[in-house]
Amino acid sequence: MAVSVDVHRGMEVAESLHHAFSTVGIHGHNDMPEDLLPAGVDRGSPDHVAFVTLTVSIDYQRNASALWESARRTFEDSDSRYLFDFRALHETPLSKVVADMQRHQLSRKPKKDALTWRAIGVTFFEKWQGDPVAFLQDCGWEAPCVLERLGSDKHLEAGRLASDFPYLKGPKIGPLWLRMLRDNVSIDRLRHLERVPIPVDVHIARATLAVGVVRGSYSGSLGELFGTIRKAWFESVRGLRVGQREMIALDMDEPLWHLSRYGCTNRHKQTGQCPLLPTCEAREFASRVASAWRARTLRWTRDVAPVGAKVIVTPPVRNLRSSYRSSGMPQPMIPGSQP
Repeated sequence: MAVSVDVHRGMEVAESLHHAFSTVGIHGHNDMPEDLLPAGVDRGSPDHVAFVTLTVSIDYQRNASALWESARRTFEDSDSRYLFDFRALHETPLSKVVADMQRHQLSRKPKKDALTWRAIGVTFFEKWQGDPVAFLQDCGWEAPCVLERLGSDKHLEAGRLASDFPYLKGPKIGPLWLRMLRDNVSIDRLRHLERVPIPVDVHIARATLAVGVVRGSYSGSLGELFGTIRKAWFESVRGLRVGQREMIALDMDEPLWHLSRYGCTNRHKQTGQCPLLPTCEAREFASRVASAWRARTLRWTRDVAPVGAKVIVTPPVRNLRSSYRSSGMPQPMIPGSQP
């Protein structure tokens, strides 16, 4: 995998995009799907903590806007409100949780999502008195400890050790939960958030590649680049500041998400050209990459892996017939080196 991280460009992108997001917005937006609370819920309240914690736990391979809207409707419905009550989840049969999570399309995978949702609710009820904040406090408010505990804390279930926090422990969702606790719930006691990686999903990956912060020659699944993308943003924000504090990788989650969601997603599948480039807040960086693509007569292909990414193919394309024919996936690649 011949890819590299352009830290200098990453610093330029970080400063530019974060400023745009914090002021005029990116493509006219600076609101996140999780920003709007259910009716009657106060920001920072225990209900808000529960709402964010449970909803983000099933935020995998989902349309974020649809997920959070479904969560709000589920919360506001008196017949399904109990799904955000840890005690009630502990006392409710799984079959009812499965059924009620489908009332407002909260679950996309009915059994799997309900198992995850209820398991996390039961964990917080049985071990943490129904209070996720008690878990954070037990971790000494140390963000790296929270991530470690999400992955390591277990309980006995049917004679086997099972995770206390299925999916919440994931490399995307764990950091995303911490960012939301900071930004949405306004928990300001978390320490060493600078050691938490950016929660990489298809939007973060797409935007990172589009502006050329990660580039090179590569063939394989998009997911295999996620580690490089995490590293890229750790390095790119080093030495930058947001107001009176140091910028951290988590600060780039929302700007990059908006760049992809409202911008890069609109690129032409064959040519890679974006109709929004003339007004894009990242046009200076994206146009450099686009020029490099045109100079090399690059083409686009579609990655039909579960993440649903659309990424650049650069020649020469290695023949991976054996692995990709069996999976039905064409081979994705990323932008070539900058001239």
